[in-house]
Amino acid sequence: MDRTDKAILAILQRDSSTPVSEIADSVGLSQTPCWRRIKKLEEDGAIVKRVAVVDPAALNLRLISYVMVKTAQHNEAWLAKFADAVRRIPEVVELHRMSGETDYLMKVVCPDMERFDSVYKKLIAAADFSDVRSSFSMETLKSTTELPLDYA
Repeated sequence: MDRTDKAILAILQRDSSTPVSEIADSVGLSQTPCWRRIKKLEEDGAIVKRVAVVDPAALNLRLISYVMVKTAQHNEAWLAKFADAVRRIPEVVELHRMSGETDYLMKVVCPDMERFDSVYKKLIAAADFSDVRSSFSMETLKSTTELPLDYA
């Protein structure tokens, strides 16, 4: 990946709806070579998909929670069951397998505590846990989908 590819990715990360003509002008290419580079970045898996980033508050999703899960079961069958259940809960927008004291970390977005309680009940019905803890975000100080490009 060269400087031009990184410049293209930087633009697309800020706004994936930027016209190819504008991207090409910004990186010093004509439209066709720029379009080919974008297609190659997609084919190579550097660009996974193009999405619209939506403001959670605009969708009445004002409660953001981080749920930390510990389990005594560390086997593939348990993980498959748990991950499958979590994938079916739309309020869970991220699930990470962690190192350290927490086994899994989830980001949950909900309109209110009542909905969060409903999500919590779905989670505890889905799999056996040894501990579940939640922390609620009081304020988002930084949130971005833009990845640093210096390491590519």
